[in-house]
Amino acid sequence: MKFAVLGLACLAAAASASAAVAAGNAAIEAPIHQFIDDFDKGDATGAAATHLPSVSIIDEVPPHLWVGPKAFATWAADLAKDDMAHGISEEAVVLGAVKREVVSGKTAYLVFAATYNFKQNGMAMHEPAQMTFAMRKTADGWKIAGWTWTGPNPTPVK
Repeated sequence: MKFAVLGLACLAAAASASAAVAAGNAAIEAPIHQFIDDFDKGDATGAAATHLPSVSIIDEVPPHLWVGPKAFATWAADLAKDDMAHGISEEAVVLGAVKREVVSGKTAYLVFAATYNFKQNGMAMHEPAQMTFAMRKTADGWKIAGWTWTGPNPTPVK
C-alpha cells in the first residue's frame, strides 16, 4: 500500500511538472506565433515588437544577413524590395510542429517546420522549410533574439 501511495504521488508530481513545462513552452512559443501572425497580416510594427531591439536574421533574401538594432526593419525593407523585383505577392508563412525545443534558463532554441506560401507573377507557389529561433527571456517576457529560414527553392502548387 505504501508503494502504491508513493507511486501515485510520483505520478502526480510528474504530471504537475509536465504541465509546468508545457505552460513554459507555450510562453516561449507565443512571441514566435505572434511574429508570424503579424507578418502574415502585414503588421511590421507588431512583428518587430516580438524581437529584441538588436536581433540577428538569416534569410534567403539578399543580402542574407541582418544584425543589430535596425536588422528587423532593414530585413523587412529588403524583403519588400525583393518581392517587388520578383513579382511576389500574397505572402504567408504557416508554422508547423515544433521539431526541437531546448530551454536553458533565460535562453531557448526552437526549430519549427514552416511553409512559405505566395504568388509569383500570379502563380501559386510554396516552400516547405524550417525556421530556427534563438529566444531570450526579458523583463517583458520572451523575445526573439535571432532566427533563420532554411528551405529549398520554392515550387509551384500543384
